[in-house]
Amino acid sequence: MPELPEIESYIHSLSERVIGATLDSVRIGSFSLLRTFDPPIEAVFDSTVEHLHRIGKRISIDLSGGLHLVIHLMVAGRFKWTEEPKPLPKRGGLASFDFSTGSLLLTEAATKRRASLSIVRTEDLDAVDPGGIEVSTATARQFRDALLTNRHTLKRALTDARYISGVGGAFADEILHAAKLSPTQMNTNLSDTEMKALLGATKKVLNT
Repeated sequence: MPELPEIESYIHSLSERVIGATLDSVRIGSFSLLRTFDPPIEAVFDSTVEHLHRIGKRISIDLSGGLHLVIHLMVAGRFKWTEEPKPLPKRGGLASFDFSTGSLLLTEAATKRRASLSIVRTEDLDAVDPGGIEVSTATARQFRDALLTNRHTLKRALTDARYISGVGGAFADEILHAAKLSPTQMNTNLSDTEMKALLGATKKVLNT
């Protein structure tokens, strides 16, 4: 599953290729992918890429005209860059974003389609943000408050994007292993020493 470091890697790699480029068109291969209808997909054609940024575990391609392509890869979604447009694969081909500099192919290797694409106006971006804290900039108090928002096991508390951003199941396991904590331990049972170890492990794993 693409998690925070992988998402950041995608953004870094794509930024070098598409910032300043024109988005010529978007070809949709799966009707389940597009989750919005206003603005229509055609509204982004011929726009210029101004920036890319992360919203939780979503990638936002920020376009001229105040529009954003917000992509959630979910479990099995992946990107592939090609120098020129290619036909969408019959199996797993969800969309192709055709830029003046090349094409970005979105695929999903799963029978159930969960990846999503939303066309969002700048003023509506908050609606697609789960709202979790960014661990890299969070204080110890902010991390503690987020982790203890609801009583859950540590793994579930870490992976709730409404409170902590960017942690999926695989990285939660790695974090808890590094902190020497059990995934099934309740978040309300942590000592101050364990909480400190958990914060340190989370920062280290997500910044790797």
